[in-house]
Amino acid sequence: MRTELVTTLKRKATEILSEIESSRDPVLVTQHGLPMAYLVDLETFESMQRRMRLLEGIARGERAVEEGRVVSHAQARKRMSRWFK
Repeated sequence: MRTELVTTLKRKATEILSEIESSRDPVLVTQHGLPMAYLVDLETFESMQRRMRLLEGIARGERAVEEGRVVSHAQARKRMSRWFK
């Protein structure tokens, strides 16, 4: 992964974005020597968002189990049958 100064990003935005699109490698943008943001291509960002939603769903399910909010297989099947008509 490469690092670019925010001033370089301002001067070469089109070039940097084109390189990100073709290489799929993220770019760390720094300002005053401190990390400020990552630039990633759209496909990578959308993939990361899908993964986060999946992981959040799994975490909600694990919390439900820990809290005892569970149903039997038969109850779940009955509830879900409404969705598959």
